[in-house]
Amino acid sequence: MSVIGVFALQGNVREHVAMLNQVGAEAVPVRRPAELERVDAMVLPGGESTTMDKLARAFELFEPLQKRIADGMPVFGTCAGMIMLANEITGGIEGQETLGGLDVTVRRNAFGRQVDSFEADLEFAAFDTPYHAVFIRAPWVERVGRDVEVLSTVRSGPAAGRIVAVRHDRLLATSFHPEMTGDARLHGYFAELVRSL
Repeated sequence: MSVIGVFALQGNVREHVAMLNQVGAEAVPVRRPAELERVDAMVLPGGESTTMDKLARAFELFEPLQKRIADGMPVFGTCAGMIMLANEITGGIEGQETLGGLDVTVRRNAFGRQVDSFEADLEFAAFDTPYHAVFIRAPWVERVGRDVEVLSTVRSGPAAGRIVAVRHDRLLATSFHPEMTGDARLHGYFAELVRSL
């Protein structure tokens, strides 16, 4: 069975582990390079992308993670995790770096501050019914590369048409927090992607 690691230095680690277990995946927290070596795939949870960058460096995880992503490890990035995977960010702080691999441009805090958090029902081609998504200080995707598949966009309101879920080969990313919904379908989608390799 494939083992999926969850970046455990910040974010809703327990919730992601629980969701992955719910869909039949073995999930473990990852804080150290030795733990990263033992997993087949990773989840990068929400949190604060600049803090995640600093913590990944402090725990000597940044470069090993970057190398595993470049070597083709499947990764699911949610909210700040999406920013960490993006090749390019706008609205970041000076000198902010990402792990890269996902050929998109992401706007940090695009939907506004904490008080602008919201929920929305999203359509996914892979799912029969809408997916209820929770957005908290969320980014959105402003540009997608040629090989990036857009999985979902906001349907209505001031952000109508904004891209909030993408897939690029083995990389999956959402602007929202799927671990906060009780709906495990996206974790299942990622687990299936990992199993299929």
